[in-house]
Amino acid sequence: MRQGLNWRKSSRSGANNECVEVALAVGRSAVRDSKLGDTGPVLSFDASAFAVFLDSVKAGRLDA
Repeated sequence: MRQGLNWRKSSRSGANNECVEVALAVGRSAVRDSKLGDTGPVLSFDASAFAVFLDSVKAGRLDA
């Protein structure tokens, strides 16, 4: 899943790389921590799971 992906940084990301990056693949979306880049873990979601993930983030249900 990691190879050949075109990663985009969140538009809300600061200059310190303290945000997430998203990459789209056929039928899947991948998310990673921009601080860790290629060395960190990647979360991979199918389309419906990614929609639920985004809704949860926007609603603040994943805030620490």
